[in-house]
Amino acid sequence: MLWSLFKIVLFVVIVAALTLGAGFLIESSGGLQITAGGTEFTLGPLQSVIAALVAILVVWVFLKLFALLIATLKFINGDETAISRYFDRNRERKGFQALSEGLMALASGEGRLAMAKATKAEKYLHKPELTDLITAQAAEMTGDRKKAEDVYKRLVQNDSTRFVGVRGLMKQKLNAGDTDTALKLAERAFAIKPKHEEVQDTLLRLQAQNSDWSGARKTLNAKLKHGALPRDVHKRRDAVLALSEAKGVLDEGKTIEAQEAAIAANKSSPDLIPAAAMAARSYIAQGRQKYAVRILKKAWQVQPHPDLASAFAEIEPNESAEARLKRFRQLTVLRPEHRETKLLLAELNLAAEDFPEARRSLGDLAEREPDTRVLAIVAAVERGEGASDAVVRGWLARALTAPRGPQWVCDNCRTIHTEWTPVCNNCQSFDTLSWTSPPQSETVLPAGAEMLPLIVGAIEDKTTPPEGPDVLDPETAVPEDETQNTPKSDTPVQAETPAESNEPEKVK
Repeated sequence: MLWSLFKIVLFVVIVAALTLGAGFLIESSGGLQITAGGTEFTLGPLQSVIAALVAILVVWVFLKLFALLIATLKFINGDETAISRYFDRNRERKGFQALSEGLMALASGEGRLAMAKATKAEKYLHKPELTDLITAQAAEMTGDRKKAEDVYKRLVQNDSTRFVGVRGLMKQKLNAGDTDTALKLAERAFAIKPKHEEVQDTLLRLQAQNSDWSGARKTLNAKLKHGALPRDVHKRRDAVLALSEAKGVLDEGKTIEAQEAAIAANKSSPDLIPAAAMAARSYIAQGRQKYAVRILKKAWQVQPHPDLASAFAEIEPNESAEARLKRFRQLTVLRPEHRETKLLLAELNLAAEDFPEARRSLGDLAEREPDTRVLAIVAAVERGEGASDAVVRGWLARALTAPRGPQWVCDNCRTIHTEWTPVCNNCQSFDTLSWTSPPQSETVLPAGAEMLPLIVGAIEDKTTPPEGPDVLDPETAVPEDETQNTPKSDTPVQAETPAESNEPEKVK
């Protein structure tokens, strides 16, 4: 708007200046005298100005005619496009000027102006492969999806712009949530330009979302082939896809194929925890326990995890608690200072009813990393050692508001998953789940920590102070018959008296 106002003011100033100049020339004396062939011509001031303008016009016409003469001579000499280029030169100049203005308008976010300039450029240039690109992007900028889609469809019909049209339609379908059509368009775009990294990533993500693991592995191999993916990252992601493919085979009931696929996934990436656990179970099903032990030990050396311990327990499911504790030393000696190793030893000692050793196995985790699982184990140890119900309930009450501990968390959107998946359930990112501790939520219970007195209840004996750290006020405890209702935790440790069952625990 300011630019338009400036142009109007400038036009008025120029007209006023010309008017004043013309008046000055009319009133002034003198002029221009020209002598030609003995004849003298006298021109007044205004006539002199008019003569100068006419001379400039004559020179301009002469130059144009001279250029036309040169083009005609070239045409006579065999250049068939010389004359057409002469007449089109001015149109091209105007067309490219409009095109450049359209690009500038597009870059500055002026979608409607960019479409107008693209229309003008098309009028002069007749090159839709250039102007349609500006029109389509400007239409998307202004929210006119229908127009953008029509332009992209025109681009698909031209061999030189087919990829651009398919890619534009693919992005439109993705924005609209039509992933099925977007997948087909991504496959078509990939067939046209298999080296295009954005198309590779989009196709891989859509194939993973649609559980097309075989197709995703082919796309991943193409990324490696064209240098768009490091070899170590390719091995990791190929293992993820192979594991996902194995799970799909398992769902179909093809046990042998699932076992082979799981073993292949583990070979591709031995540090992938779900692949190691699944491969170990495959070997167990085949009666090859030694191979299962080897896989789990190798994975535990890289990253101790409850799923690995659970699979290791399945190697000998009917052994006694003492025998299991002895057999698990193959794992616990590998990473003795790791948090998961300490928790595993504590759980095994609980199952063996060696409560002092279970406490020693925990070390200072209850003070340094007090999460739900750690506090529940402490509660079980306290009960096993004969502590009062107030102490046990105090530890369990702390577990209610404690962090949940390490879980499968998406590195991209921080969404927590109950189990590992190749694709995040929230942001649909591929291979972004890591076993880590998520940020603790500010609100754990519906009413926060104020609900704890209602959960813990009242204790009859108010004179004996409860033992153990951070035990809540005993005046708010529940009757004795309600103490069996303990919160469920992620640990396999039970809150009942350990003497009630000698059955070996299932380690997750």
